[in-house]
Amino acid sequence: MARDRRGGAAEEPPFHRRRGVDGSAPRRSPAGRRDRLRAPLVALICDTGPLYAVLDRADADHRICAELLSGSEDRLVVPAPVIVELDWLSGNRLGPEPFAAFLADVEDGAISVVDLVRPDYQRVGELLARYSDLRLGFVDAAIVAVVERLGEQKLATLDRRHFGMIRPSHVEALDLLRA
Repeated sequence: MARDRRGGAAEEPPFHRRRGVDGSAPRRSPAGRRDRLRAPLVALICDTGPLYAVLDRADADHRICAELLSGSEDRLVVPAPVIVELDWLSGNRLGPEPFAAFLADVEDGAISVVDLVRPDYQRVGELLARYSDLRLGFVDAAIVAVVERLGEQKLATLDRRHFGMIRPSHVEALDLLRA
């Protein structure tokens, strides 16, 4: 259950639907295969900002982020480092319940988590060095590495400052969907 910043109970976030993005029963991956998604995959990669805004009803971007994520026909994909950042933010600001609801969506298959693989870490290092003047962090660089590996162009983010400056290896620029 989502909580607003005042600690009051709120409805569950709209993307917490216990169904696949397309309304079908959730699909489960075989154990140990979380880093391997079936191709072709049309995915909406999610940064921390929109996910947090959906959990926090008092967030200025809550409504627009909830609409973007719940209305997406694409598979919602979250790079694993984003989950740690989301847990920290939501746990410190909202308490444990909203993050538990997010984890239920992951467990039910409504949201796919993509773990980093060895080449992603190399790419993260390259991105951190190349964009050191931006003070790009590990999580943002990991998101770009996953976007590149999956061959996706769309990214749901509130962080135009960083992602608007990064030039991915597979496309000229990312399509930043402002939630």
